[in-house]
Amino acid sequence: MNPPCGRCNKPVYPTEKINCLDKYWHKGCFSCEVCKMALSMNNYKGFEKKPYCSMHYPKTSFTIVTDTPENLRLKQQSLLNSQALYKEEFEKNKGKGFSVVIDTPEMQRLKKTQDQISNIKYHEDFEKSKIRSDAPPPENRQEQDMQASNPERFSQLAEQMRPGAASPPSGGKSYQALYSYTAAEADEVSLQEGDLILDVEPIDEGWMFGCNQRTGKKGMLPANYVRPV
Repeated sequence: MNPPCGRCNKPVYPTEKINCLDKYWHKGCFSCEVCKMALSMNNYKGFEKKPYCSMHYPKTSFTIVTDTPENLRLKQQSLLNSQALYKEEFEKNKGKGFSVVIDTPEMQRLKKTQDQISNIKYHEDFEKSKIRSDAPPPENRQEQDMQASNPERFSQLAEQMRPGAASPPSGGKSYQALYSYTAAEADEVSLQEGDLILDVEPIDEGWMFGCNQRTGKKGMLPANYVRPV
């Protein structure tokens, strides 16, 4: 029995049979699907078991995946898994107060720079607080400058700082303010140069507690701003 032609479906006899693309063809039926140009075994190009000429051979393109019910179900499942994973990561990092950042070389450099700036700032603040609480002012130089600029004021301070110039009513220690000081906290007292501080008690290194005779206020004051009388 003669097989049918791949083009016209009529029987193909052995004298005119062409066996190509898993089909049998009449010589006249073996032509391009688009332009119907006659083809031979030497110049045809097959695509999906159909013959084409070089001009009309289909070009390959991206495959479009059909949104079948199965593909839609898989897509929805992937979306739900992604949302569940995102929510889980969010709950883990919610109480930490920071976002997870990839530790790239650039981030490491920025982190190192910020640490250096923080260390410099810390040392500056530490030195300022140390000067305020521990380092005593240059008393001799201050006295010399005061004596040269205002001899009368220096003489008055010298008279006030002599022992026995003023005696505390309660029998406690008395101190004379050498420099003006503005209270930085509510439990501190402000001083003016020459103020007399009564009932002075040392608290710790660098600080005392006493009563300013001029204002009547009691509180803490820096020890390096006063001297005993």
